[in-house]
Amino acid sequence: METSRSSRAPRKPRAHNTPPTGPGMYAGRTGTSSADVILRGLRARIISTELVPGTPISEHDLAQAYGVSRTPVREAILRLSDERLVEVAPKSGTFVGRIPLSALPEALVVRQALEETTVRAAVRFAQEDHFVKLENLIETQQQAVGNADRQALHDADDAFHEQIAQAGGYPGIWELITQVKVHIDRYRRLAQLDMDRLGTVIEEHRLLLRHMRARDAEGAVQAMAIHLHKLRKDMSHLKSIKPEYFIHDADLAVEFTKAQSAVKSELLADDPT
Repeated sequence: METSRSSRAPRKPRAHNTPPTGPGMYAGRTGTSSADVILRGLRARIISTELVPGTPISEHDLAQAYGVSRTPVREAILRLSDERLVEVAPKSGTFVGRIPLSALPEALVVRQALEETTVRAAVRFAQEDHFVKLENLIETQQQAVGNADRQALHDADDAFHEQIAQAGGYPGIWELITQVKVHIDRYRRLAQLDMDRLGTVIEEHRLLLRHMRARDAEGAVQAMAIHLHKLRKDMSHLKSIKPEYFIHDADLAVEFTKAQSAVKSELLADDPT
C-alpha cells in the first residue's frame, strides 16, 4: 500500500551551516557553481592536451558525467569559447579549439612583460625560504627529466615561475599570466620537445636563480628574457607537423612580428649607449 505524503516521516532539517549535497551544492557560491566546476575540469583537459584540438565535445555526455542539466554545461562551453579553447560550429557541433597562431607571439610578449615585473620584485624582496623553495623545484624538474615525466616537468616549471611571483609579493600577477599563456601551454604539450631541450630549461632556471640570489635585477631579467625567447624559437616547427591543430591566421602573426621589430629598432636608435 502506497504511503501517503502526509504519513511520511518529516524530512530532517539540515543543521545550521551544514553545506548542501548533490548538484545543488555549488549553487550560490562564487567560483564553485556547477558551470565553474565543469569549466575548470574541461579547461584543464584541454590545456593538458588530454583533449587535442578538434576533439568533439558532447554536451549530453558532460551533463551525465557531472550529474547536471545541459544549462551549466552550455554556460561553461560559452565561457571557454571566449578563451578560444572551444569552437562552436552551428549544425556541426562543438569541438576543442585549434590554437590560434596569431595569439602565440602576443601572449609571449605579455608574459615576458609580466614576468619581468615579478622577477624584479623577487630580487628585491625574496627571503631565504623563497630561494630554498625555488631550488627544490629545480630538483623536482631534474627528477622529472630523469624519469622522462613530461607532465611532472611542466607542473614543476609552472610552480617555479609561480614561486617567483610569490617571492615578489605579486601572486595575482601569476594568475594573470596563467590566463595569458593558455595557448602557449597547449603548444608546449603538443610539441613534445625532446628531453634534452627540456633539460636545458633547468639550466636556464639555475642561471635565473643565481642572479636572484645575487640581487642582480638586470641579470635576472635578462636570464628570464633568454628563457622565454627560447620558447618562441621552439614554436617554429609544430605548425608544419600538425597543421590541423592550428588556426592558420599566420599573416596576422607576421604583421605583429614586423611591428614588434620596428618598435625595437626605434628603441635601439634612441638608445644613447
